Amino acid sequence: MPYELKKLTPNLIVSNVERSVAFYRDVLGFSVTATVPEAAPYVFASLQSGAVEIFLNAPEPAIAEYPAFGGRPIGGTLTLFIDVAGIAQVYESLKTRVKVVMPIEKKWYGVTEFAFEDPDGYLITFAERSDA
Repeated sequence: MPYELKKLTPNLIVSNVERSVAFYRDVLGFSVTATVPEAAPYVFASLQSGAVEIFLNAPEPAIAEYPAFGGRPIGGTLTLFIDVAGIAQVYESLKTRVKVVMPIEKKWYGVTEFAFEDPDGYLITFAERSDA
């Protein structure tokens, strides 16, 4: 019997919550929906853009809750794949503001996408599916 999964919210451990909030808010246009504490320095932040939500956690409280994270590098091999509208315009507005690691390209499977790094090395792929 399959589970009724309702939503996925990536919970990223970041080296500096304020720096990551600034990146997701000021560069990618996310809104800050919550922080802990209410004023910096933060140990947690929740951000949202449309249906996409991301949590950002400082390492110390995350390791206290999940001891297996201790000694693991931040960033790693996680990628976030996010559907966007108007990918050509999005790419043009971001290409000089982010570290592009995969230039914009229409892939053989019909999706146009590009990828870039956030401040901690997490890779974000923005993609637009073709209707044709």
